[in-house]
Amino acid sequence: MDMVLMINLAIFFALLFITYTQQRQQKPLSRLVLIGLILGSLFGLALQFVYADQKELIAETLQWTNIVGSGYVSLLKMIIMPLIFVSMFSAVVKLDKSGSLGKISVLTISILLFTTMIAAVVGIMVAQGFGLTAAGLTEGSREVAKALSLPARLETVSALTIPDMLLSFIPKNPFLDLTGARSTSIIAIVIFAILLGVSARKVSLENEKLAGPIILFADAIQSIVMRLVKMIMALTPYGILALLTKVVATSNGGDILNLFGFIVASYVAILLMFVVHGLLVSVFGINPMQFFKNIWPVLTFAFSSRSSAATIPLNVETQINKLGVSPAIANLSATFGATIGQNGCAGIYPAMLAVMVAPMMGIPIDFNFIVSLIAIVTVSSFGIAGIGGGATFAALIVLPSMGLPVTIVALLISIEPLIDMARTALNVSGAMTAGILTQRILGKKEKVSQEAIENVKCEI
Repeated sequence: MDMVLMINLAIFFALLFITYTQQRQQKPLSRLVLIGLILGSLFGLALQFVYADQKELIAETLQWTNIVGSGYVSLLKMIIMPLIFVSMFSAVVKLDKSGSLGKISVLTISILLFTTMIAAVVGIMVAQGFGLTAAGLTEGSREVAKALSLPARLETVSALTIPDMLLSFIPKNPFLDLTGARSTSIIAIVIFAILLGVSARKVSLENEKLAGPIILFADAIQSIVMRLVKMIMALTPYGILALLTKVVATSNGGDILNLFGFIVASYVAILLMFVVHGLLVSVFGINPMQFFKNIWPVLTFAFSSRSSAATIPLNVETQINKLGVSPAIANLSATFGATIGQNGCAGIYPAMLAVMVAPMMGIPIDFNFIVSLIAIVTVSSFGIAGIGGGATFAALIVLPSMGLPVTIVALLISIEPLIDMARTALNVSGAMTAGILTQRILGKKEKVSQEAIENVKCEI
């Protein structure tokens, strides 16, 4: 192994050890995540500047640091399906009223779609306010390569209809869906777990002798899975450190400067939607600052991993233990929020692109155009379920529906990762907002003792 590479890795492991010493001092998870974020960013920045002319060395270093970052993400993905299945099954079995599950689902999805509609409006306003246009975008080799791949994806997307999407949610083979084989596997598993839970409830009502063992089984298996979640959550600061190292070390300064206007506009729109989330929770008597403080570790992981699905375990755990949301609502909002009504990927992004492209096609941005765009963005957010590159997929649905070309999607590929980090964090914030609002509206706020919260902190 090259000596310079060994020095890089030694520094990386030293940073991990610093994080470990802070964890041993029982620091709160939010502070540990912040430490990991800062150390990872500084190390990634150092790699980029010190080895500016040695890209291969940076890549080789990241291959080793990615063992920690990608390994952590893999562990989170490992527990997604078990967590969703077990938590939803247990929640349904222990629901006080079987009819409340339908209310929770409808209300959660309605809030997600409502916030996505607002996100579309925000995207339109910001794009107009910044005077963004598709004219003059740089078309480099990466953009050309992306453009060549778009027709195939567009053909796949155009073949999808809303009935097809809804039909794909129904679990045909739950064991296959447990492997995440399909893009809609997560929703399919939710439906399967709910049906199995309803079946278990009916058996309990029909045979009282089985009611106790069924609830005991649900409690036991849920406790085991949640213990596994807490074990993996303890690795969050190290995963954040490694993930941010890669993000910062591989950022392309030239691409960022060339498209700086779009980046700034995107972050302004995303920030405004965070403000909207804060206003929504404040309407229901929740302190916005405390809300964002509680969900900060979840948003940080979403930002660095760029995966709403991988964030589900952290999302659920935080809603239950920090926000006092019931398990049923927490699991539904986290799951639906990762697959339906994504504020960042399905709301802001396609709306901004449509406004940028329309004038180039001679289409006026009038009232009819805006209303049509908001409606299409909201409806199309159902089609983003569980698919990697959700923002691109959303754009490929919205732009052709508005009679607009999709080439701009390829022209923005250079800065896609940079913006996608904030979009993913916004998606997760939207899911958690939907969860706590559903909790307040249905009047099902659970009492979470301070002792229980402290126990969770100690375990983490």
